[in-house]
Amino acid sequence: MSFIADAQTLEDLNLPGKYKPDSVYSLFNRVHTDGGANLLSVMFRNPLSDPEEINRRSTLFQYFEKKTLSFPFRKEVFGVAENYLGFAGGGNFLVDVLGTFRKKMLSAIVRNEEYEIVVTGLLATIEVLNVFKDFMGRLEDLEDLETPEALEAPRRVGAENPFRTQVRKTREIFDDKRLGWLREGMITPASWITVARYDHLLRNVLRAEMKTVMEFIYHLDVCIAVSDVARSKGFSYAHALPGNRHVFQAAELRHPCLQKAVGNPVSLHRNSNVVFLTGANMAGKSTFMKSYGIAVYLAHMGFPVAAQEMIFSVKEGIYSSINVPDNLNLGYSHFYAEVLRVRKVAEEVSRSMDLVVIFDELFKGTNVKDAYDATLAVTEALSEYRNCFFIISTHIIEVGEVLKERCGNLQFAYLPTVMEGVVPRYTYQLEEGITADRHGMLIIENEGIPELLLDKIDWGIL
Repeated sequence: MSFIADAQTLEDLNLPGKYKPDSVYSLFNRVHTDGGANLLSVMFRNPLSDPEEINRRSTLFQYFEKKTLSFPFRKEVFGVAENYLGFAGGGNFLVDVLGTFRKKMLSAIVRNEEYEIVVTGLLATIEVLNVFKDFMGRLEDLEDLETPEALEAPRRVGAENPFRTQVRKTREIFDDKRLGWLREGMITPASWITVARYDHLLRNVLRAEMKTVMEFIYHLDVCIAVSDVARSKGFSYAHALPGNRHVFQAAELRHPCLQKAVGNPVSLHRNSNVVFLTGANMAGKSTFMKSYGIAVYLAHMGFPVAAQEMIFSVKEGIYSSINVPDNLNLGYSHFYAEVLRVRKVAEEVSRSMDLVVIFDELFKGTNVKDAYDATLAVTEALSEYRNCFFIISTHIIEVGEVLKERCGNLQFAYLPTVMEGVVPRYTYQLEEGITADRHGMLIIENEGIPELLLDKIDWGIL
């Protein structure tokens, strides 16, 4: 079963978005190739649910972070080679020879550029293959790719780390006698028959092998990019545990896309599976919840996380309700959209799925009395599903006092507001308990709103 995250959750956490400069995808999108960008998108769309597979991928990223390798190809040359290998030849040697001869003749008679394009693509591909062959020599110490679990477990017959398999297959391709001429390259200007022979070999005879090489380069592109981000941002690698462990622990967890983000500890398990979060507006509740959700998602991808350290048991999915929009086309108010979102999550939780759920300010679209009753009822009911982890925030702090008496598995945390005179300052540092901050009216007064309105009344403007 794959890890689930619906469109609303992805949007809440700002995870995908190739063309959104502030998305989490954009943070990691330091790849140099179109194929690498496509592979990165696939990884973002398909988090993993097998702890062994997750740890294997994160160990691979750690390997590249330790190696500090740079992408070895000239971008413009690689692009030419990529386009060249993307088009197949005629299918057999005679057809390719005749096609190359025709292009050569046309180039001499009518200044046709087809022949020159083939020669340019061939030369670029030869350069890429030679650079890559040298780069492969730097991929050593591959035993570092083995996770602690794999080293301790009995080795299965025929089992091999997938990355090591890629390395081995790629080296076998370069050891093929049919590519023995690569090191010498192609003497230019070469005869058209030499061009035809090499072109046919690379784009037809060894087409599958060239595809394998290019796919491996795309994989390396992603590995180098992701590990570079982890190194430059000071991220760490979460360790995945089987789902039946029901644990999440992180130190200094922070938002990966914020400069100078404040880190916080987070700890959840079966007997303490709900964080009931309070705090004033702007105190950092939404940012903290997004930080947690992003870390959960990235960890299931095997990607580095913005934390000092982190361990987690795999879950089946994540659902959030942070920025639920109304739907005018369907006639949904904001409150009704919230209700439908809670119902969707409740249905999934009640199916005994192992989920992470994030609710930011439940039922803020209705009156205080209904919001109080609904927040209390929903939080109390959800808390009984000990296999799931919940973070629920609210401004209705009175709910927390009742939940303290009714539910023994809730953690109560708040983000404080420190008043320096009449000016609020936010620490963004979690503290235990329920906030007593009530500074909303003070902030309104600091902005001079009442005085502004009274002045307009006094002047007879209103």
